[in-house]
Amino acid sequence: MPDANDATLDTLANPAARTPLRGDQAAAILMLLFAEEQAAEILARLEPDEVRQLSEIMYSVANVGSEDINEVLDLFIDKAKNRTTVGYKADEQIEGMLKRALGDRRAETMLTRVAPKKTGNGLDALKWMDAVEIALLIEHEHPQIAAVVLSYLKPDVAANVLQLLAADAQEDIVFRLATLGPVSAEALETIEALLASQGGGTRSAGSSSSGGTSDAAAIMNIINKRESARIIRALTKRDKDIARRIEDEMFTFADLIRLDPKDLGALVRSIEADILVPALKGADDKLRDKMFACMSSRAAQSIADDIAERGPMPMSEVLDAQKAIVQAAKRMADAGEIVIGGGGDEYV
Repeated sequence: MPDANDATLDTLANPAARTPLRGDQAAAILMLLFAEEQAAEILARLEPDEVRQLSEIMYSVANVGSEDINEVLDLFIDKAKNRTTVGYKADEQIEGMLKRALGDRRAETMLTRVAPKKTGNGLDALKWMDAVEIALLIEHEHPQIAAVVLSYLKPDVAANVLQLLAADAQEDIVFRLATLGPVSAEALETIEALLASQGGGTRSAGSSSSGGTSDAAAIMNIINKRESARIIRALTKRDKDIARRIEDEMFTFADLIRLDPKDLGALVRSIEADILVPALKGADDKLRDKMFACMSSRAAQSIADDIAERGPMPMSEVLDAQKAIVQAAKRMADAGEIVIGGGGDEYV
């Protein structure tokens, strides 16, 4: 079986067979043309996922030929022609101008009012840590600190961290995450001090707002169903409204597209036409098509005709119909008639 290098040689031998490089491949080749120090400076400005992706591609393009290199350089020069250097280190230039004109103190006051706010903060270091490291970092901290940390993570990472923490602390952390409002500067400083003790993190001022039932629901959708159900039961005893809001966001009308066609068909057959019509009126095209595919051609055509004849519908009617279908799906799932998904399923 020919490998990638054989394909590359064939392509170079026959230029007409060459396909244009993808943007990520061009970026990887360009990185390999830089000196190590220059490339390191660029990598330091990227997100962890971007560094991983670019690193993988650099290995795959390490043996490209001169034609590919010339193509990358031509592309780089072409794009560079459309750029200017006016914005290069503009913040330093503007700060220098104002200090010369107004003096340091007045310039700082002016910059506080007009300079764009920087979005980075010390918690960015969390993105470079794995779930085990983060769990060890916060396992003995106050649950509120743990909730703030989870709010800064991607849902899949946050879910892994949560499952590594003590089971008796998980419900409290999820509750605090779901009810998290503005995060105080003191809380951020505590977390940044923890990160600094691990060799990362820088100070940031002010407060941040994050978390909420959406973040909690995203995490609950990823952890295994048994643990998710346990946490929801505990939350229900503590605050029924918060538990209900999390459950509502764990499975929405748009999530129906993830259902197995057989399960979706069973659900659709259980819903009356006067509910299906407004619900599908506001549905995404892909979901609508998938639901139509679960019906007989006659039933699908009938519903489609009803939707067309009804014309514009109040959004409240559409949302109420969609909520009714979601509730029906949950009832069928509780009865074991369909499976509505969720992460981390266990099998025996």
